Amino acid sequence: MMRPLSRSLTALAAVLALSATACAEEAGETETATLADTEVQEPAPGPEAVPGAEAIAAASPQDWRRVDPDRLLVIATGRGPIYVELAPEFAPDHVERMKTLAGEGYYRMKVWHRVIDDFMAQGGGALDNPNEAPDKPPLEAEFTIQRGADMEITELQQRVINPDRGATRAMAGFWNGIPAGTQPIAQAAISQSGTVESWLLHCPGAAAMARTNDPNSARGQFYIVTGDASHLNAQYSVWGYTRAGMDIVQALPVGSLADDPYFEPDFIRSMTVASALPEDERLTIEVMDTSSDAFAAYLDAVAEAHGGELPDICEIEIPVRITEPTE
Repeated sequence: MMRPLSRSLTALAAVLALSATACAEEAGETETATLADTEVQEPAPGPEAVPGAEAIAAASPQDWRRVDPDRLLVIATGRGPIYVELAPEFAPDHVERMKTLAGEGYYRMKVWHRVIDDFMAQGGGALDNPNEAPDKPPLEAEFTIQRGADMEITELQQRVINPDRGATRAMAGFWNGIPAGTQPIAQAAISQSGTVESWLLHCPGAAAMARTNDPNSARGQFYIVTGDASHLNAQYSVWGYTRAGMDIVQALPVGSLADDPYFEPDFIRSMTVASALPEDERLTIEVMDTSSDAFAAYLDAVAEAHGGELPDICEIEIPVRITEPTE
């Protein structure tokens, strides 16, 4: 069952109240002081309000999008599952490769062989060979796409596309609750193709395919972004976005098998498309519709909490509701 935010805030308030009572009782056992000797204490502040909590609570059922189980990849680890929503609109061949390898059981007992703190966690290598790759042909790069006005990306702020490739800026916003970069859609009206170039951003949670220096060399190894990876934007194929389990990704042991043969990485126990699981074992994930009025109200609240300006697109949390399969 989903645990409403208001319940968590209420519980925290109760704990604070009980703590204050306990302190008062303990103070009552000490020697009584006169009013003149007693320093008046300000009341302890209550729990800090979560920006946008009211907007999230006020959202209607129509403001939430349920993630299709056929577009949800479940990565099982010893620490728990990681759930990645697939984005075939941006990287259809890479999504198909991930689903195929998952269905073939390729990732079973592969390892997170290269984990760099505050950057990314790379998986798919073998314990005895971190460079292992599946017997599949390399994939053509799917760094960017061309989109028309029928494919909506909310344009919220300007952002440098890739800091390692100059100061060129583009718009940044959300597509289906995934951080994305794009040329302004207004340019489609004057372009010969009637489209603009767009891409998914390397924000924390982004899932992309690893490759060599050859842009068209990705085969099966992948990574999940955990920190600043903006220098990879539009240079690697992003095929999904983590919806649950980022705490597990963040907790993976840091190290590299290629550099340290004594490094002990965590294992990928299995990888499965959620639609292949029995219905009573599927997690239900709902993402707030980032094109809805409810999300606009949420953004207004987030901006207000940051002095009237939205934080960087990678720092904006997308509201997600999760229902456990056993509840």
